[in-house]
Amino acid sequence: ICTGGGVWIETEERGRRFIRLNRIHMEEDAGMSSHQADGSSAVDLNRSGVPLCEIVSEADIRSSAEAIAYMKAMRSILRYTEVSDGNMEEGSLRCDANLSLRPTGQMELGTKVEVKNLNTFKGVQRALEFEATRQAAALDRGESIVQETRLWDEENATTRPMRGKEEAHDYRYF
Repeated sequence: ICTGGGVWIETEERGRRFIRLNRIHMEEDAGMSSHQADGSSAVDLNRSGVPLCEIVSEADIRSSAEAIAYMKAMRSILRYTEVSDGNMEEGSLRCDANLSLRPTGQMELGTKVEVKNLNTFKGVQRALEFEATRQAAALDRGESIVQETRLWDEENATTRPMRGKEEAHDYRYF
């Protein structure tokens, strides 16, 4: 639908910044799997086939505060233009966030990890902060970060592995 452009955000920590957009495109929502504690799985096809608009940013966001400011700016634009009511809890606005750590002074980003199941602003903030801490601790121990998709577990305030990612191009930023 579009490429380029961006969104202005403002945070106390870094002031006013421009978050670049890579693209906006249409997709079809898929069924949702839910995995139970007893090892069984269920599939909800209620939203399967529903069109959705995916907005992909560049890797310009540097903190959970900037991620929230970006999400709020996007929601405001989508509400004003009547594209969406922006109700995250009802599923009409969702966030899949990619996070990668980069050592100070280096230009290259680290291994990206996608976090899914983010449906509140507080959840986005908590998931990103948890994941940044998890990755930093792993790197401090000399471990490598595995390129994967993780789920946010709101109840336990943790992320957990969902599936591995074979190809880096499978990832998008938001």
